Formats: sequence, structure tokens, C-alpha cells
Amino acid sequence: MAKRKQAASPADGRKTIAANRRARYDYDILDVYEAGIALVGSEVKSLREGKVQLKDAYARVERGEMLLLGVHISPYTFAVGFGSHVPERARKLLLHKDEIEELNIKINHDHLTVIPMEMYFLGSRVKVELGLAKGRKEHDKRHAIADRDAKRDIAKAMSARLRHR
Repeated sequence: MAKRKQAASPADGRKTIAANRRARYDYDILDVYEAGIALVGSEVKSLREGKVQLKDAYARVERGEMLLLGVHISPYTFAVGFGSHVPERARKLLLHKDEIEELNIKINHDHLTVIPMEMYFLGSRVKVELGLAKGRKEHDKRHAIADRDAKRDIAKAMSARLRHR
């Protein structure tokens, strides 16, 4: 049902616009989805310049549609008046109906949240990588940091041992 993330390669035409780097620190990511996003022309031009912030963004299901809220796309410099856009408007995410229903059930039943982890161009289209996530408490964050540091130390020791053979 859900489109899983595959490893990004230069051959697939994927160009990262913005990434929410704190997402994996603040949340346990349980599942990953890829969605299109409905934008106006001046928003796409701002995205090409990299003027977007995903920091406090989240997605929510309203009236059977998935909306992306809290994303700030700065106004395009040369779009004035009629051609400009509201920087923090709710943007519709393009997912299949069954994917939206599946996410809605998981959000409501398991008390999970959907956060944008990355925004990128795939060819000429803008895509958003959504993470179905569960929030971490402070002690969970410390535990995650300790695990990461332990794995790094193990990898460092193994590479040093292999070098000295």
C-alpha cells in the first residue's frame, strides 16, 4: 500500500530541497511514505531557491484529505500581488485514498503523528517524504544518543582492528 523509501541515487533524478534533521531525534519513525504536494507556481520557484522550513511542520487528515501544516515557504522575490502566495498556508498532500484512510486509522488509534522528513524534486515534481512517528520523551532521546555513540565506537574499533591486520 504505502510507497517505501528507496535509497537515493543521482540516477533517479532526486534533488533534496530541505530535510527535517531533528525528526529522527525527536520521534521514533515507524513507517515512511512518499507523497506529492499541491503547490502554486511561486511556491515552486521558491523551492527551487531552497527557501523552505520543515522545522515545526506536521500532516493531518481533514475531510478525507491529507494536509501539510506549518511548512514555511518564503514568498518568491519576483512574484508580487496576484502571483504571490501565503507562506504558511495548508497544502494538500497527494496520496491515494486507501493510504489516507490507513494513516488516519493509525493516527487516531495509536496516537501517532505524521511529520515531513524531507522535501525533494523527483524529476520536475515536488515530493514529500512523510514519517509516521511516535514522539520520544527526554530519557528516550538520551538513550538514542547513547546507542548511536556506542555503535560509532564499535565501528571505529572494528575498522581500526581490520587496518592493523
